[in-house]
Amino acid sequence: MIGGNGLNMTAIKTVFVTGGAGFIGSALVRLLIAESAWQVVNIDKLTYAGNLESLAGVADHPRHVFKRTDIGDRAALDNLFAEYRPAGVIHLAAESHVDRSIASPADFIHTNIVGTYTLLEAAREYWQSLPETEKAGFRFHHVSTDEVFGSLGDAGYFSEATAYQPNSPYAASKASSDHLVRAWHHTYGLPALITNCSNNYGPCQFPEKLIPLMILRALESKPLPIYGNGGNVRDWLYVDDHARALKRVYESGAIGEIYCIGGHNERTNLDVVDVLCAQLDELRPRAGGRPYRDLKTFVTDRPGHDQRYAIDAAKIQRELGWMPQETFETGIRKTIAWYLANPDWVAHVQSGEYRRWIDQHYGEAS
Repeated sequence: MIGGNGLNMTAIKTVFVTGGAGFIGSALVRLLIAESAWQVVNIDKLTYAGNLESLAGVADHPRHVFKRTDIGDRAALDNLFAEYRPAGVIHLAAESHVDRSIASPADFIHTNIVGTYTLLEAAREYWQSLPETEKAGFRFHHVSTDEVFGSLGDAGYFSEATAYQPNSPYAASKASSDHLVRAWHHTYGLPALITNCSNNYGPCQFPEKLIPLMILRALESKPLPIYGNGGNVRDWLYVDDHARALKRVYESGAIGEIYCIGGHNERTNLDVVDVLCAQLDELRPRAGGRPYRDLKTFVTDRPGHDQRYAIDAAKIQRELGWMPQETFETGIRKTIAWYLANPDWVAHVQSGEYRRWIDQHYGEAS
């Protein structure tokens, strides 16, 4: 079959990306379209953090197909596997915000655990039906988080050998999904890989996360709320660096292996806010020349707030040759510049306009 642009679509392999309208998922979809020959079937339920405007540059590309589908809907998944016959799955669909998991854990259990189980079973049945040559090339890449490992002290790093000790409902749900993927590989032979990444930031991140929240509140001269004393440490990873790592692992990683992905950028939350404020002072000065740091305010810490995360990414560097391209300073500058240059994206997210657009164009998830 020849596509409208002359592409031989029968020669192009297909990969499913679940959660491809989310923050990290959309970055991966954009990368796969720009820097590979994959056809991407983008599977997303379009919950509050799924935003098709983040895919504006690739939405109409002949190698991008969007399907509004819940990963918990087995019949819908079976239909997609039968129709598109993918060479593999990169699974990012998840509820991901810790504060939301504390207030409403049920959604996290349903999507992250039950949804992953449902997807695994659909993938397993499809994989087992494949001819041997296609079966040997199939991959199920599960994308997870360093939060499954719990909290570090002042020293040390998370690695692929770190024991699991999740401390929030979100982390527990992701740990559960990791264990399911590992079990499906060891019990049924499903060719699976797992990646655990540090905190991401960058363009198109939903505004309730720390970095976009602080940028947007600062631009509105609103208080910048910092949990506790601001001393909690995270290893920050620019989202496009993460997307490059995911592509590398999916294409070249060893079946059955786990790869930790980190940015080599440890910062306290207070440091992050100070860097943001300093760069905003330069890029978008406040009226009257007042510094943005005057907006900082300290609020009661959230329950079970892990003190420190840090990733040892030596394995992926050694075995697959991946390293982050961005420093924290260069990544933050790109991030701020993107939010300053895309006020319509921000306004639509904050107003709910993009939610109304989704309902008009897609109706209920199916």
